[in-house]
Amino acid sequence: MLTPTIKSEINKLWNKFWSGGISNPLTAIEQISYLLFMRRLDEMDLKEMKKTEFSGEQYTSLFEGTFAVPNTNEEVDKSTLRWSFFKQMEGGEMLAHVQMKVFPFIKQLNGQDTTFGKHMSDAVFIMPKPSLLVEAISLIDNIYLEIEKDSAKGQTFQDTQGDMYEYLLGEIATSGKNGQFRTPRHIIQMMAELTDPKLGERICDPACGTGGFLLGAYQHILTQYTSEKRRFTDENGFVKGTYGDKLTNEKLWKQLKEYTFYGYDFDHTMVRIGLMNLMLHGITQPKIDQVDTLSKKYNEDNIYDVILANPPFKGSIDKGDINEGFKLGTTKTELLFINRIFNSLKMGGRVAVIVPDGVVFGSNKAHRQARQILIDECELQAVISMPSGVFKPYAGVSTAVLVFVKGGQTEKVWFYDMEADGYSLDDKRTKIEQSDIPDILASWKKRLSNDETNRKAKHFFVPVDEIKENNYDLSFNRYKEIEYEEIEYDSPDEIINGKGDELGLKQLTEQRLKLINEFEELIK
Repeated sequence: MLTPTIKSEINKLWNKFWSGGISNPLTAIEQISYLLFMRRLDEMDLKEMKKTEFSGEQYTSLFEGTFAVPNTNEEVDKSTLRWSFFKQMEGGEMLAHVQMKVFPFIKQLNGQDTTFGKHMSDAVFIMPKPSLLVEAISLIDNIYLEIEKDSAKGQTFQDTQGDMYEYLLGEIATSGKNGQFRTPRHIIQMMAELTDPKLGERICDPACGTGGFLLGAYQHILTQYTSEKRRFTDENGFVKGTYGDKLTNEKLWKQLKEYTFYGYDFDHTMVRIGLMNLMLHGITQPKIDQVDTLSKKYNEDNIYDVILANPPFKGSIDKGDINEGFKLGTTKTELLFINRIFNSLKMGGRVAVIVPDGVVFGSNKAHRQARQILIDECELQAVISMPSGVFKPYAGVSTAVLVFVKGGQTEKVWFYDMEADGYSLDDKRTKIEQSDIPDILASWKKRLSNDETNRKAKHFFVPVDEIKENNYDLSFNRYKEIEYEEIEYDSPDEIINGKGDELGLKQLTEQRLKLINEFEELIK
């Protein structure tokens, strides 16, 4: 959880970039990410050097030796590429040094053949003027000093740093291309709880954006391997643990950080931001790639154990580029992603995916076919209806979370009507006490032991045969029983002549006429 001081410094950083000429939020985030990465690289290297001084182990510093500056005949001492070195330079000299030497160095850091190296190959360090770089470096140093103070009080450095980056990403308050927008962290956490990702499983987001769902799964797994005394409850009521102190096997750590999380996005900038986001959270070799997972270029079928996603709404794809393995005859991305997720899953694989309301009750052929896949070829376990304000200020669309397992048999579907998520449903999205999420998770865990048939409640089961009879409609309101309160009206005679002490229309009219006559007498 971030302190007000850290939030204030982050807001100052945003304002400096805005006033300094970088007004595009995605460009600003990308450039800030590079600076954060430079600072963390220096800091982590110094910590490793200090650690090996005491342990006697061998460690070769990242900043040892020389670096051949690309497109020049110059070689520089790598120690001059440290944040702690160049931040002391004069503004103009510092900007030239970072652009021409430091940035090319970090671009090839993990090797050109790695995912990071491939997507950084055409990255550009944009800084309109030296003064902006000087101010940005000063503010980032202030932010990290505050993070270090925060970690001294008990929260891990890694987690606070992750919170800081998430807060930065939260400033992207405009919808992206083709309906992209960030999913609130507490919704991601809820979906991770519903699918329960485990160590050893392959976890994917086929439209990953900034990587939020992959991080949600990573933190969910880490919590399971963090001792009780090191766990904490976050501002949304979720129990979290980021130490992973019960995970002592180095091979398992390597598997978790390098071979567990896979993300894809068609936007190059989002891929780079997602890579930085995962790396700043401690995932050293993130597997995020640039590809349109709906296209013919992508054929990762029957691979993943868990998929968590909030695919773009309202988008469309050129008919000739649609993957030939899809069953759905449509160009609507919200439907094609259902097909993509189904194809990508292993048999028995688990999913929690956010879809617009049109997917759950749309009446055209493609909508119905998508729902048939979920019910006839999967075990559709839950439909959680969410209020329309959950994605404000990005969009006001009503959505639902679908939870299903590939294969198996759908016998009954659990419906839940989420009315509050812990935040106001306006553009401000301020924290409030009312939230259905704790009840959703508690009810989800014990749903199979209860025969929830009360259609007047917030959650209940609906038999699959009834759903099929209703054209595979999955909207909550289709099955909810609305309790009407009978209202007793007075009889016509009581309305005209009155009832008990209540005056009727006759008496009221007589009173009005009397008052009018008295008023006329007064003004004569």
